[in-house]
Amino acid sequence: DVTTDLLEVVKDMRKRNVPTFADGYYRCIVDPTAMMHLRQNSDFREIARYPGQGMMDPMNPIGGPSANFFQGMGPAYGQAGFVAGQPVMPTGFLFEGVRWFESTNLPETSYNLKIDEATGLADYDAAQLIFFGPQAVGVGIGGNNAQILLNNNDDFSRFIIMIWSLFAGFETLNKDFISVGYSFVY
Repeated sequence: DVTTDLLEVVKDMRKRNVPTFADGYYRCIVDPTAMMHLRQNSDFREIARYPGQGMMDPMNPIGGPSANFFQGMGPAYGQAGFVAGQPVMPTGFLFEGVRWFESTNLPETSYNLKIDEATGLADYDAAQLIFFGPQAVGVGIGGNNAQILLNNNDDFSRFIIMIWSLFAGFETLNKDFISVGYSFVY
């Protein structure tokens, strides 16, 4: 069960005293295949039932922090968005104590597993989910900080062509603050 597995990951990180980020959430970088599996889960889809204004307000429970994800308002769910006409970086979306970001740059792996008795051992492709807290990964930035670059060749404003740009190096600082999960394709 997807939700139970996610709750186990969050519980495990809390028991290992992995700190949360300043907003009180962990981060997860997720492969598109694993994201597809999440979106097929009814518990995950339940957060779509109560769209709000995309801001956290305890006096307004329908103003949930994941509302932009379902209203297509960005900057949420891994896409850059615009605020006052300026591009901004995505904020991810929230589910089960984790702020989620989709990435197409995670490596694909394959494992030889027995998922049920009928099929026996077989090779299955696995999509990664990388959960982490602050101080798990160090970043050395060379040049400008993360930025969004726009291309002016936009076919008379019919398309917005933008990329994220960051020249940086990354290093694991504390392996105890990272958990890796896999979603299997079968």
